[in-house]
Amino acid sequence: MKALNSSALKVAAICVALAAPVFGAEQEPSVGLEGQPNFRDLGGHETSEGRRVRKGLVYRSGELPRLTDADMAMLEKLNIKTVVNFLTPGEIEYRGRDRLPEGVKEISLPITGDVNGIPDAANRLVQARKTGDFREFPPEFNPLVHEELVAGIADEQYSKLFEILGDETNYPLVFHCSHGIHRTGTASALVLSALGVPWETVKQDYLMSNNMRAEEVGPRIKQLEAQADTLGFSEQELKVNSDAIEAFYVLQGGYIDASKEKAEARSGSLSGYIETELDVSRDDIEELKIILLK
Repeated sequence: MKALNSSALKVAAICVALAAPVFGAEQEPSVGLEGQPNFRDLGGHETSEGRRVRKGLVYRSGELPRLTDADMAMLEKLNIKTVVNFLTPGEIEYRGRDRLPEGVKEISLPITGDVNGIPDAANRLVQARKTGDFREFPPEFNPLVHEELVAGIADEQYSKLFEILGDETNYPLVFHCSHGIHRTGTASALVLSALGVPWETVKQDYLMSNNMRAEEVGPRIKQLEAQADTLGFSEQELKVNSDAIEAFYVLQGGYIDASKEKAEARSGSLSGYIETELDVSRDDIEELKIILLK
């Protein structure tokens, strides 16, 4: 398995290489938790009108069951009031419930669905993460996830997220899925786009997950490949599986572009998708800008 070990080291390097371009000081993610490295502030980005998204109000993240005591103290310092969770019950059973300070309001908006002919894809991925067998999730699965998220399977959940964001009593808040990349990445792209942040900046924010997760992704890929090596796969199957694992854990800009392109195909534009399919009116957007822009 020497070749696979080399592949894992290569992936670790790719994680760093694919990191988003360095943000300016205003845009730098201000957080990173020991138990969840992809926890970060959605604020700091500049809009096309020259305004900025306020910091300290909205955070995007991966799952939160493994927070340390220091992390808990950080959440208390940030005064987190609300956590929106996109995970399914099956995912929560596998990974555990979020560890949160007392009094934090938890809102469950589970997202799963049929992706590329795979029913209940989120829960099927739980099995892949347990066994290391990702053959069911080839590289093309990843942009298709982003397409499906705006093709109908997450309309209700994303609509509810905008409703939650419209209530100032919910702030500061966090929304998250498992890794903070697919479901959370698309949600973040929609929120930032609604606020008027240019798409290239939205894409940079998405790709920042490669940077935030670089230290854990390389070892995780190596671990999954080692698990797959015990399953009796042929050399070709191991290669296919390794490519699938790498594509899932190392993000490409084309993944989030797929969300934009599908929303535009469905509703004419991203703003049209948000207004028509998510039932977020222009007045709702203006109120959100009052809350989140400076």
